[in-house]
Amino acid sequence: MLNLKENSPLNIYLEHCRKGELAYQVCTDDGTPVFYPRVIAPRTGSPNLEWRVSKGLGTVHATTVVYQKDQPPHNVALVDLDEGFRMMSRVEDIDPMQVKIGMRVKVRMHPGDEKQPPYPVFAPLLSEEGSPRSGGGGAGVDNHPDPAGHPSLGRRGDHPDPAGHPSLGRRG
Repeated sequence: MLNLKENSPLNIYLEHCRKGELAYQVCTDDGTPVFYPRVIAPRTGSPNLEWRVSKGLGTVHATTVVYQKDQPPHNVALVDLDEGFRMMSRVEDIDPMQVKIGMRVKVRMHPGDEKQPPYPVFAPLLSEEGSPRSGGGGAGVDNHPDPAGHPSLGRRGDHPDPAGHPSLGRRG
């Protein structure tokens, strides 16, 4: 008899994580990437979903730092993967306050333990890895802190936006 739990989208996703892969689905009706794993594509309502493995390169879309009593601070980030889907995770191997919007990152699997399966986290890309010159689709964003000193928003280029807001400038 077919075990539905073993063939569930979540279980298939977790099997990929155990192999060190970040898997996502694509709706074969319209080509839209789908993440978090599902049975039905949210945009089309179609059950026609195909599994793919991400290259694991992305750009930080948003970030915040979480402070909990008796624990070191950590970040929570929304990462736009180059394949066209967004996921929530964290960026490790860097001070949480240094994670910037527009930062290029690469996925790696946190090993998990007996209580939880492996799960994806991100690390900053070094030098040219993942940049447009290396073919990785880098965003070309300048990560200078904004003049007002806000720690989580970087300026995009050296140009203020049309409304004059110093932290959300245009791409230069």
